[in-house]
Amino acid sequence: MARRSFDDLVKLMTTLRGPNGCPWDRKQTLESLKPFVIEESYEVVDAITNDDRAALLEEIGDFLLQAVFITELTREEGSFDVYDSITAIHDKLVRRHPHVFGDVEAKDAEQVLVNWEKLKRDERKQENKGVLSGVPASLPALLKATRLTEKAARVGFDWRGTEEVFHKVDEEIAELREAIDSGDKDHVRDEIGDLLFTIANIARKLEVNAEEALQSTNRKFIRRFESMESHVHGEGRNLDQLTLEEMDALWDEAKAAERG
Repeated sequence: MARRSFDDLVKLMTTLRGPNGCPWDRKQTLESLKPFVIEESYEVVDAITNDDRAALLEEIGDFLLQAVFITELTREEGSFDVYDSITAIHDKLVRRHPHVFGDVEAKDAEQVLVNWEKLKRDERKQENKGVLSGVPASLPALLKATRLTEKAARVGFDWRGTEEVFHKVDEEIAELREAIDSGDKDHVRDEIGDLLFTIANIARKLEVNAEEALQSTNRKFIRRFESMESHVHGEGRNLDQLTLEEMDALWDEAKAAERG
């Protein structure tokens, strides 16, 4: 199979959007492409998580297609094309790596992050933007909590240590209990949000990716629950025919089987 270049993909998309192209591709808008951008991003992440290089090869192509598709639409409207975007990210990377392309020193990765954040702050000041302005509004909530507090921490707004965050967890649990006792659903929702936000900060302080940690637990729950289902179906029954005690026993068996 002949290898294709990036330019080949750009030209192909121009053809698909052209007068004799594909009706579906020609119908798409920036708004209609949003779900595909999100979906393809997650499929790339799934391929990495599953350590599946064949899937990753394919999903990276699908992911790249979304960038080419979007910039074909913006080229058509006269805003910018994909090469303008490439130029912008190229220049940004050079600008934000003065320890590589300039005379700034960075002893380790942490210093690189500090320098990076300072450069971003300087850029935002010129654009009248704040420290948190670079966090996408559409990020999943748990990941967004991590990104927000990472940025705040880089300007010094942070707990001094993990133990202080644990104290905050205890405080938030107490406030959640009070909200439950009050019967105020909106208050309960707010306090659950505060608790989850604080848990995300514990993960950050311990250098654990909270989003990945929860996804790992989700996968573990699926495995164990499906093990229970398989066992019960093998007996010709359904889970809703079991007592809670019976399901708890099967859950413990599934856990023990995973531990070997």
